[in-house]
Amino acid sequence: MGAAFDDELIKSVGSIVGMEGRAFNNYGRAGLDFWTPNINPFKDPRWGRGQETPGEDPYHLSQYVYNLVVGLQGGLDPQPYYQVVSTCKHFAGYDLEDWDGNVRYGFNAVITSQDLVEYYLPSFQSCYRDAKVGAAMCSYNAVNGVPSCADTYLLQDILRDFYGFARDRWITSDCDAVQNIYFPHNYATPQQAVADALKAGTDLDCGNFYPEWLPVAYNESLITETDLRTALVHQYASLVRLGYFDPEDRQPYRKYDWSSIDTPPARWLAYQAAVEGIVLLKNDRTLPLSSSINNIALIGPWANATTQMQGNYFGVAPYLISPVMGAMDNGYNVTYVLGTNITSNDTSGFAAAVAAATEADVIIYAGGIDLTVEAENMDRYTITWPGNQLELIAQLQAIGKPLVVVQFGGGQIDDTVLKGNASVNALVWAGYPGQSGGKAIFDILVGKVAPAGRLPITQYPANYVNEIPMTDMNLRPNSMSPGRTYTWYTDIPVYEFGYGEHYTTFSYEWVQAPAASYSIQALVNGGKYAAYLDVAPFATLVVSVMNAGNRTSDYISLLFASGTYGDAPYPNKVLVSYARSHGITPGTTATAELPIALGNLARADTNGNFWLYPGTYELALDTSRVLTSKFELTGSPAQLTSFPQNTVTS
Repeated sequence: MGAAFDDELIKSVGSIVGMEGRAFNNYGRAGLDFWTPNINPFKDPRWGRGQETPGEDPYHLSQYVYNLVVGLQGGLDPQPYYQVVSTCKHFAGYDLEDWDGNVRYGFNAVITSQDLVEYYLPSFQSCYRDAKVGAAMCSYNAVNGVPSCADTYLLQDILRDFYGFARDRWITSDCDAVQNIYFPHNYATPQQAVADALKAGTDLDCGNFYPEWLPVAYNESLITETDLRTALVHQYASLVRLGYFDPEDRQPYRKYDWSSIDTPPARWLAYQAAVEGIVLLKNDRTLPLSSSINNIALIGPWANATTQMQGNYFGVAPYLISPVMGAMDNGYNVTYVLGTNITSNDTSGFAAAVAAATEADVIIYAGGIDLTVEAENMDRYTITWPGNQLELIAQLQAIGKPLVVVQFGGGQIDDTVLKGNASVNALVWAGYPGQSGGKAIFDILVGKVAPAGRLPITQYPANYVNEIPMTDMNLRPNSMSPGRTYTWYTDIPVYEFGYGEHYTTFSYEWVQAPAASYSIQALVNGGKYAAYLDVAPFATLVVSVMNAGNRTSDYISLLFASGTYGDAPYPNKVLVSYARSHGITPGTTATAELPIALGNLARADTNGNFWLYPGTYELALDTSRVLTSKFELTGSPAQLTSFPQNTVTS
């Protein structure tokens, strides 16, 4: 869903999931707190759980999580009752499973204050401070020497005090993370580990270490009754907000029943989310498929996928539409051949695949990666196509028929050989498209709907994994690193963050461009009534997007800022606003409003404080810079935030 860049879609998905979750709870089939979403930024392409996250950009993640949490919980800090409680995870600096002898349970993420506030924390600030989520989860890893679940600086100074995480909200450990404070972090004895976690603010241990060792810690005076009561107050206050103790007739959410589950709007939303998240990476006008095509050879390890399409952490789907089913539903004669598996080097299936392709009007190869390659507890060492899939694709290319490659999986793999080969006519990224995935894919391939998704992550060349270790948390480039994410990466990506093609063409104009200059002091003074100065408005810019082609299509307006303001090194660009315009018919124009907050233009100093700096700023629409405009910020730098400083050394 991260590729959809559609905040209203995300809010709607959250609302449906929250409603269904509460309905299941009313029948004793679910709890009231859901440990979602995973909003750690997808910084390194090797990360096995990157598939769970919305992408690599901190502003995009912040918008995504805000809307998802508001949807899940039933509104912005709804009164008197939550629909359900959401839990934003994993706080903080978690993006490694098991790589080169480093495991998440004992990894120490060394992060500068500058990178922490600019990259690793914005999504959590949006969740905890702005969306007012009901629960938080501390992560397995340590940050700068202190295990997260024992870190008073993270859980008290930042989360409770700086973000205003209130007393009716609670903090859970990730499962067995409290035990991990003892081992493998080797940070403290068992009784000291539970004492450190409780006093730091970990209210609940997902594990057995609290019940086993808190009595020992209490008897040794490492904790007090007040410490225990504080943790209980946080948890029971959350139950009060959920209406747990109130009569059923006073709670609207208790009226949800089985008719609230798997509704027609929910089914439509699952399909729409799949459609909006599909990205067209390459096309020589082979897509949409010609109406003269009747016979399709559908080949590859994803061609008949069902449960594969759900990724990890999924419930029981009411149905699963495979690509084969999607093709058949569109009236094609389909010959399905596996050909090869995701990681296989067995070529025994190649002959059947080539034979089927030879007889077809068009060849569609469905492959990529799946949970056998990327998963919780499983990072990657390479970002190339696994097994012999490219070898099979090469044999299919040689047949000379139109060839479409549909790439699946959450993480990116190097598509250089496919991008540069004219025999591969089209390339589509479908991620993990869910229960309606096969229908969504084929509706796009045949042109019933048009692709408009954008890559939420950078597709790096294969050698990237040799240039920087996963354990390096630094974003900025240096003599040992080409930098991380589109903001800092100094080499040329295969496909950049935000890339995505369309079946039509567009033309663009500024309706409301930025002014030539702005006074920093006037901007700050104008924001004095905002809840926080970093979310105070800078301006709402407006662009018109006209469909100059012949197919109805959505369009995502991505607005980037760049310039040499603040201290060097300077970011390549940063995303400052986006909007998805829906169903722009040929010859018509959509208007996209692009609000920008002061914090979107700010940069952090080495202490983690955000500043608005004077200088020349350039705004560019889309990755191809179809519209640009420059403006000046004048006056003295203005400090927007005062980030708490860590006065305790590990």
